[in-house]
Amino acid sequence: MVSRGFSHVGLSTLDLDATRAFYEGVLGFKAVRCDIMEVAEGGRIRHVFFDIGNGQMLAFMEPSGIKGMPVEYDTGINRGLGVPDVFYHFAFDAESEEALLAKRAELLAKGVKVSRVIDHEGWVQSIYFKDPNGLLLEYAWQNRELDAADAEMQVRIRFSTRMRSPVTDFRSE
Repeated sequence: MVSRGFSHVGLSTLDLDATRAFYEGVLGFKAVRCDIMEVAEGGRIRHVFFDIGNGQMLAFMEPSGIKGMPVEYDTGINRGLGVPDVFYHFAFDAESEEALLAKRAELLAKGVKVSRVIDHEGWVQSIYFKDPNGLLLEYAWQNRELDAADAEMQVRIRFSTRMRSPVTDFRSE
């Protein structure tokens, strides 16, 4: 079987309405499948799939009134695990440098706090921001083809954990 990428990534939200407003209204992803799953023992789950392009989707589930399920939990993944925001994040493809800059300007115009453009050691440039669930999101533009040297494990970055990360240094301008 040949891999064609992923079908969807499943995530959780405690506020599907805010999540849907963000992914549709801010990012422009269309909701393509919406379900309510009723739990026989009581409660329900609202489930929405967003088309993010190339046949791939993001899905969010919002539980409500399900026995044994916490009412509150950290949907941002990283905080609940006690790891830096960059450990678990989702990157969307920006097809060009111009598209990356345009997406940053668009997000800022919609009131989203966005990082500056980060150059990742000369192979990809990115911007970072968060969704209403606290998930770290990224738009990335790969500015060159990767080669054999890129696949060799080596030290390419040094940083201090005491320094503020440029990835999560969000700006409103």
